[in-house]
Amino acid sequence: PDKQHYSTARDTARIAEFLIRDFPDYYRWYSEPEFTYNNIPQQNRNLLLRREPPIVGIKVDGMKTGYTEAAGYCLVASAKQGEMRLISVVMGTKNEKVRAEESEKMLDYGFRFFETYRLYQAYKPLDIERVWQGNTEQLQLGLSEPLYVTIPKGQQTQLNATGHINRHIMAPVTAGKTYGRLQISLGSQVISERPLVALTEVEVGNLWNKLMDSFLLLFY
Repeated sequence: PDKQHYSTARDTARIAEFLIRDFPDYYRWYSEPEFTYNNIPQQNRNLLLRREPPIVGIKVDGMKTGYTEAAGYCLVASAKQGEMRLISVVMGTKNEKVRAEESEKMLDYGFRFFETYRLYQAYKPLDIERVWQGNTEQLQLGLSEPLYVTIPKGQQTQLNATGHINRHIMAPVTAGKTYGRLQISLGSQVISERPLVALTEVEVGNLWNKLMDSFLLLFY
């Protein structure tokens, strides 16, 4: 590898997130405490998988250990409690025991002081917008995947959603194409932003539709 090639804690957390989300059938391998290959037992170096007693109410099921002279002993750990999953990244520790202990502290803190909410389902109408020069005047907009947010406990009343829709949506409209964005804020801070996509197709209208809408657009 290139000597100037570095990975951050955020980089490794994002990779873990994609693996868990996009490859669920393979993720179970990360929770195996040991396996045998070529008649040689191999121990998983993630000590949290074999912790006794286990962290109360928390099921650690992955994910990646590592060591380099520059980074020290590192651990990307993931755990689930109910419907809430957290990923922790620890780098720069002096041995396997310390990286496991620090990861445990982070996961315990996260589950004690944060909670996850599903705000919106996928492909459910969130907004209805005007379509111009189409065979129908209405277009349903929504999300292509569920929207979850993880926030400090007790702050759900500070959540706000704001939609930003493209001006003058013109037919034809393709289902799945982005026509706006949805921002989720916690207080004054934007914590998530997702594209708003067309949930249906809209074909170009007849000549009368196009003429009438062309006239009306002069006043919009």
